[in-house]
Amino acid sequence: MLLTATARSVSLGFGLCALFLCACGDDDAPPVDRCAAVSCDSGYTCGASDGLCAPVAVCDPAATPWDGVRPVFRDATATSGLVEAGALGQRINAIDFNGDGFVDLAIRAVGTGHDDFVMGTRVTWLLRNRGDGTFEDVTESSGIRTPRLPQAPGVGRPGEVWAFGDVDEDGDLDVYQGLTRTDPVAVLGETSELLLNDGTGHFVLGPEGSALRLTGADTPAGASFIDADRDGHLDLWVAENGGDVPGAQSRLYRGDGTGSFTDITDASGLTTQRWSAISALDNGLAHARSWSAAACDLNGDGTTELLAASYGRAPNLLFQGARGADGALSFTNRSVVSGYAFDADQAWSDNQFARCYCAANRTADGCADVPAPALTCPTPPSWTHDQDRNPFRLGGNSGTTVCADIDNDGDTDLLTTEIQHWWAGEGADRAEWLINTGEPDVRFERPGRASQGWDVPHTGGGGWDEGIMTAAVLDFDGDGWRDFYLGGSDYAGNHGMLYHQSTPGQFESVPIELGIDHHRSHGVVVADFDRDGDLDVIVGHSRARCDATGPDDCYATTQVRYFENISPRQNFVQLALVGATGTNHGAIGARVSVTAGGTTQTFEVGGGYGHYGAQNDLIVHAGLGASCEASVTVRWPDAALTSETFTVPVGHRYRVVQGAQPVGDDVPTSPAP
Repeated sequence: MLLTATARSVSLGFGLCALFLCACGDDDAPPVDRCAAVSCDSGYTCGASDGLCAPVAVCDPAATPWDGVRPVFRDATATSGLVEAGALGQRINAIDFNGDGFVDLAIRAVGTGHDDFVMGTRVTWLLRNRGDGTFEDVTESSGIRTPRLPQAPGVGRPGEVWAFGDVDEDGDLDVYQGLTRTDPVAVLGETSELLLNDGTGHFVLGPEGSALRLTGADTPAGASFIDADRDGHLDLWVAENGGDVPGAQSRLYRGDGTGSFTDITDASGLTTQRWSAISALDNGLAHARSWSAAACDLNGDGTTELLAASYGRAPNLLFQGARGADGALSFTNRSVVSGYAFDADQAWSDNQFARCYCAANRTADGCADVPAPALTCPTPPSWTHDQDRNPFRLGGNSGTTVCADIDNDGDTDLLTTEIQHWWAGEGADRAEWLINTGEPDVRFERPGRASQGWDVPHTGGGGWDEGIMTAAVLDFDGDGWRDFYLGGSDYAGNHGMLYHQSTPGQFESVPIELGIDHHRSHGVVVADFDRDGDLDVIVGHSRARCDATGPDDCYATTQVRYFENISPRQNFVQLALVGATGTNHGAIGARVSVTAGGTTQTFEVGGGYGHYGAQNDLIVHAGLGASCEASVTVRWPDAALTSETFTVPVGHRYRVVQGAQPVGDDVPTSPAP
């Protein structure tokens, strides 16, 4: 039923022939013969009116959320193929690079090293999902490390920051590979690159004259594909980790749909300043010292916001996007006023190095009553009194920002990760949720861990360090309320931590013996890798600062590990979105609302985020608890923000092509005739 020029309502009460799921017969045959020749696959029935196999609810109306007792994950690394592939690393993307419907993996080790396939020295693994949740190494044959310059035989081009998106609109995922070029010789003279997928899962180098190929200083630390101006072509946001060195400016590149990009940073209002004035730093106007990128629509107006999370107690940056009636794109810096740059706690006198300084300088401003330090002070004290009491030095060491509607109120909240040390005091920001107030001008509140019922255990002895750099949001038990995982790394006592949303807005820690037992967890992605209807987790490992005398020491290698979801099955729907003309093919930036059982979940299809490049599957996965039907609204990221609403029975994956009826797209449970 047509509702408006840009809103369509579709119900799956009609019969649908699921691709590869039933033999529908000759399209010219009478409808009665289409299902009569063969039976429909499990979860499908023969439509009474059109004779096509149509999805029916595969539903447990008695499904219950996790009870706090039953195991929810098991370590399936040994049978996953990851060990045989030798997959070692921390930077992970979960993407379907060959378009077969199964989520693959792109893994990189920390640093700007390169692969030598002849010598067997590896820093990269592109792993194809065989279709059963196990993986095989196809890195070299895929061409994804093809060098631009002549190199020795078998030598692959370096590049540490990866983001995948269909930039040339041909139906497959291409890849941006960002490369730090502070030492051009060490990176073999190569640059950041775009590689184009030829449709078979093989990659070739993109345009040689691309603006992405910075030949000077380039320090990318995160990248997100978006369609910022909603012209149907993917653009690219690259957060740079430069601080005050050349190449420090984070950049927005406009794509033209062919694989070519133009730098529109200055023209769209994203220019930041050098680190020359404390006032500029305090107000979030200076270059980011980025450790990750993120891009999501935070105020619901259809235009993405751009974020750069910063290391080194530098402010996080947030640029609010706007699209004019003429399609013109502009951004306003709302880093500080939004509450994203740093938290409101500006305490400094409990910083141990500030106490060292004050102990030696009691007449200095504010030092008279500062307590004595609880550590042996370095000489000279590691504290600059006039500078380090300013807001820009009292923020955090931010690793990753994850966009997700954690409270199911229809707007997107932010989960931030931070490195925090006991000696830094309460002024240093910590990993926490920033809750969106829903205002047109983006603003967040920080309720704090305690008010949400969760915290991070400190098991490192008298001193402690929270090395939380990576994170993921997922509904692991399918109850319709998302949970989250924090990757604690790099310091003694740090561990992966899984938190369950037990009641709306309240979280409980999942014991490691029931959830994910993983030391020094660095790098995490989530997807339904085995396509059994729940979300699995893959994590990397760091061997930085190993300490055999401390708790949770490093493992022998940085082997990537696979944790299979074994929680009690709840009902779900999965949605694979395909944009039509005017919308980017992968529908990156689409906003999807799924309503069931009185709860509405809101998702946004993302094009990469996180610490030096992370990415979750483009498939929208919604856990639905005990509900057997879901109402879905898709707001497409085109110029008109076209909206479509339909109802689907649960228990299936659907292929949703803009402007067409959703089609069941499950894995066959029996061979097609």
